[in-house]
Parts: sequence; structure tokens; C-alpha cells
Amino acid sequence: MNRTDGLGVVPRPHTGDAGPEADGAAGRGTGGRSPGRAGNGTGTGSGTQEFHDALFASLPRRDQRLKGEQYLRGLRVARGRKSIRNIAAHLGEAAMEQSLHHFISSSTWDWTPVRAALAARVAGSVAPHALVVQPMAIVKTGEQSVGVDRAVDPRTGHAFRGQTALGVWQTAPSLSVPVHWRLYLPDSWTTDPRRRRRAEIPAEVGAESLEESAVAAALEAVPLVPGPRRPVVLDLPVNRAGAVLRQFTAAGVPAVVRITGEVRCTVEDPSLPGYGGGPLPARQVLAGVRSLRRPAAWTDPADPGTSRTSLVTTVRVGLPGGSPTSAAGGGALLFGEWAGPRTGPGADPYDAPTALWVTNTARVRAETLLRTTRLADRATHALEHGGDAAGLRDFEGRSFRGWHRHITLASAAQALAALAELEGQRERAESGPRVPVQRRAGGAAPAAGRATRAALLAQAAEHPTGRAGMPVAAGARRGYPSALSA
Repeated sequence: MNRTDGLGVVPRPHTGDAGPEADGAAGRGTGGRSPGRAGNGTGTGSGTQEFHDALFASLPRRDQRLKGEQYLRGLRVARGRKSIRNIAAHLGEAAMEQSLHHFISSSTWDWTPVRAALAARVAGSVAPHALVVQPMAIVKTGEQSVGVDRAVDPRTGHAFRGQTALGVWQTAPSLSVPVHWRLYLPDSWTTDPRRRRRAEIPAEVGAESLEESAVAAALEAVPLVPGPRRPVVLDLPVNRAGAVLRQFTAAGVPAVVRITGEVRCTVEDPSLPGYGGGPLPARQVLAGVRSLRRPAAWTDPADPGTSRTSLVTTVRVGLPGGSPTSAAGGGALLFGEWAGPRTGPGADPYDAPTALWVTNTARVRAETLLRTTRLADRATHALEHGGDAAGLRDFEGRSFRGWHRHITLASAAQALAALAELEGQRERAESGPRVPVQRRAGGAAPAAGRATRAALLAQAAEHPTGRAGMPVAAGARRGYPSALSA
């Protein structure tokens, strides 16, 4: 399959499989068939058992597979915090606590092929549009859990004490499931031999920055997902944007990376303001091209029947470092989104971008970039409305391996719940489709029947830009694709 519109799928240089472990995990559990809708494990006994068989096929011993099924079932039925003690209690066998603890913290099974099987199973039900990488703050009160330190949540800016995990979410507009994790370990853990021994941190795990950990998580996850290579959305504000994009380009992975407004770049289009002016902050570059913004639609994950509109534009830029940041050998593409109006006397309602991104894909429409970056909202919604309930933040043990095994199975529990919810939505949709209602971000929805595309574009054109009227691109007049190009 060829890449479409710049940020579509990228053919793998190999067969497109997820690797030998994933082949075994998925093939032995499904008979080599792609798991379709009927076998997504969404609540029926046979479907859930098929899901378990595929997920745990790589575990060499029958007792390990049984314990995996028990732990996963406990994650789904336990109320409150998903500690091992609580899981055992809700399974009705308090004596099971010790064996489950051994299975998670001390057993020998490898979580990587289990994650590959999870990715394959979910992709068989819903084809992913992107891999979204997001940090997850895990607040802890104690000192013993692996990786605990004082930190700042990069998404909210709030200080906390606990762990920082990087999750890779296999995401489509209708579904988002975490299929890979990397636990960020600060220097206080990687340089302390006593802490390393106590938490059984592998020797190959060394010091790295949060940015480096996020990139590593993404590149580790790419081969786990079967089929054509999908773009990575790195939803973590980075400062070393050039270095990060070059890593993805060297690996042959299309990527869109969130940046801060202070990242410096050079305008490469001689027709635009700032060309030849040397490195400028990204926010200043975008301020100079506000008159080029155009409306683009996106779907709110909290209300899938509602289409919202943002203003968007792109600028070809160079990033520090000298070497090319895109596969085509040129610079990067800077993307800005203005998502919500600002009010006040004399204020431009869209005076500053609400999101700034760069991509190593040189030719891609701003509308496609908007749909791609907005998949990060889908992952956030999945964490808040399913991931926490599945116990992603609830591991109470101290070991590095135990943390990885627990969060792998909690991800599977979240996947089962999400697939069940999606199946219910499909069944309800058969009784009659809902007519989408379009409205501007931050504004009230117009009455049914009046939310036409022409009215939407007219609405957007009424908002001042600080210059002449906002141009409406030819692509906007033709309408926008309904999903990420594939």
C-alpha cells in the first residue's frame, strides 16, 4: 500500500508481520487467521477465550497461561484499586494472592510477545491510524516503587511525586488501546546500585532523558503492530525537535512531534515572512503567517457525533542540526492549530496557536495533520475513561519486571472493555445513524439541519485574523477527507 497525502501508511521493508514472537502469539491463538469482529473478545465467553488464547499463546507453560487468564479476569471484575490482593479477593480465592504475586513479579515470562499479540488482536478489529505516545503520571506516596521521584507532569505542568510512564497507544478515531510501555527512570535510580538491585532493573537499562525515553518507546512499538507502518504522534512537548525527527527519519517512520513555542527554526519558503531572517521561535514563525490559516474539521472523541473546527496552517522550516529531518532530504514541516476563540475588547479570537507540531513528512495537507494530531485526544480520552478503570496506574509492587507485566495485562483489560464498548456502539448504530452536528470549537452547536459545510466555512471566515479576511483554500471548498489518509 502506498502512502497517501503524505502522512498515510508506509510499506514495511519486510513482510509486515509483527515479528516471530508476535507470529507465534497471534497464529497459535487464531489459527493464523486475522481476528475479525466476531472474535474480538467483547464479552461473550467464546470471544473472550479466543482473546485469552491469542494473548497468552507465547507463555510456555499451561500454569502460566492459566494465571494470565485469572489475573486478566481479576482486573476486569475487581472494584477499586487493582492491587494483587484486591484481584485475588474478587476472584473469590484469597489464597491465590501469593501465586498471582509470583506470576507478576517473579515469573520468567516475557511481556513483549504478549504486547505484540495484543497489538495484532486489536488491529484485527480496528485498523490503527497512528501510534500515539503520551506520558502518564502515576502518583505514589511511598519511596520503594521502581522509578519513584519528584517530577513534573509534562502534559499538565503539575508537580507530583511518583512514576512517569510512556505509553504507546494504537489509535483510530473509534478506538485507542495501549500496546507498549516504557518506564522512565531518573538518574536517582539508574545511578544507584542498591536501588537497581532491589528493583531488579536490567543491566541494559541506562540513563536517558524523558524525550529519549519517549522516542525509544515509539521505535520499540513500531514492529509490534502488524501491517503497514503507521505514523507516530509524539504527544510530549520537546525542545530537541531536530534530533528527534532525525531519529524517526533514520528508522523510516513518519512522525509528528509536539513542540514548545520556543523551538527555533528557519523559514525555508522564500515567499513567506521570516525567510532569510535566521532562526526564529516557532510561535513567531506562525504569527507571521496567520493570514494563511484555513478552517479544518476534526471529531471530538468525547462526543464522536460532533465535528468541530480549528484554524490551521503549515510552514516549511529548517531545524538546528544541519542534517535533513525528512526522508525527502529537506527540512521539516511546522504545523500550527488555533483551536478556540479568545475574547476581549480588540482581541483577535485566534491570536496564538493552541498547538504546535513538526513532522518529518515534507508534503502533507494541514487538514491531514489536524486529524492525525487530534488522535492524541482519542488516546487521552481512552486513558481517562477506561485505562484508569483497568488498573494502568495501580501496580503496588517494587520490581521493574513486575511493573511491566502488570501494565501489559492492564492494557489487555482496557482493550477488552474498549472492544466491548465499540461492539455495543456498532449494534446501536444499526438501529439508525446519528446525524453529525458541526460546530466551532468553544462555541454552541447550531440547530439541526443548519450545520452545512457552507455555513461552517462562512462562520469561520467571519472571525478576524488581524489582516485581510481569512482565505478559504480550494481543498476546503472540496471538503475534507473523513479519516486519516490510508
